[in-house]
Amino acid sequence: MTVTLKILFTTVIMACTVSLVHAQQKITVEEYILTYKDVAMDKMKNYGIPASITLAQGILESGSGNSELARKANNHFGIKCHKDWNGKTFHMDDDEKHECFRKYKSSDESFRDHSLFLSQRSRYSDLFTLKITDYKGWANGLKKAGYATNPKYPQLLIKIIEENNLFEFDKGITPEYLAHFEKDPTSSDPIVASIIAYPQASHFELVEIWETGRKLYINNGVKFIFAKASDTFSEIAADFEIYSWQVYKYNELDKDNSLSKGQMLYIEKKKKKNKDANPHTLKAGESMYYISQLYGIQLKQLYKKNKMKEGSEAAVGKMIKLN
Repeated sequence: MTVTLKILFTTVIMACTVSLVHAQQKITVEEYILTYKDVAMDKMKNYGIPASITLAQGILESGSGNSELARKANNHFGIKCHKDWNGKTFHMDDDEKHECFRKYKSSDESFRDHSLFLSQRSRYSDLFTLKITDYKGWANGLKKAGYATNPKYPQLLIKIIEENNLFEFDKGITPEYLAHFEKDPTSSDPIVASIIAYPQASHFELVEIWETGRKLYINNGVKFIFAKASDTFSEIAADFEIYSWQVYKYNELDKDNSLSKGQMLYIEKKKKKNKDANPHTLKAGESMYYISQLYGIQLKQLYKKNKMKEGSEAAVGKMIKLN
């Protein structure tokens, strides 16, 4: 089968999947903690709410940032509209059908509103008489003040806090199991060592198995593969009847770069934007290059859209524009 026929074959498949939307990777509890620990500690300093409580509530209420409310409305704490809310809204079924929830521009705005929500309402005032390290008292106090309807809410929060040693943050200490994710000493941004190697095949649409056995995927309308062990640019180019320079140029790599098994490699030029994707909240371990590959966007354009200097990295928690 020639490249032209293969492209036609792929085009037909794409026409049948116009509504294909890239499936985002799920955030683990550890990634969530690494991403938002500094935000939670900052809010503890400014509003007097234990960082352990903020993180535990975020993990529980948002499913570690994976819930529909967190992904589509940046609402990590399940805060509903109430009469005093004048911002944007998001409707979904909860205790009742089509309930109104607050919608935020960013996750950081959600964390700030959570702090204001607790600190400015009289029914939570007793919580602020507790010690900042009394996470059990806070957990029980939140339930008593009516924050949640689940009778086991305090136990759920305490379990999350103790399983992940979140109480250490209340003392300004990073738990030992997270200490190996070192901050870049040359940067003031909260960047940590990579904990995510490459985007995974299970998150993309498989459209064809090539004659050589290679699996061909599509992301943002652009074809790509995952490298095999000991792969080279020239071997990949030969398999797809293109030039080796196209492989490393399409992936913004140097021709002398070595490839790793499982590395995501485009065999077509990436797009300037991903019109189907929502802004991406940068998680611990993710780089701008990782995001450009994950969403099939040219790295240069990604920097341009986010008004960043090429080669720089964004802080964990930053919203990255994709279209």
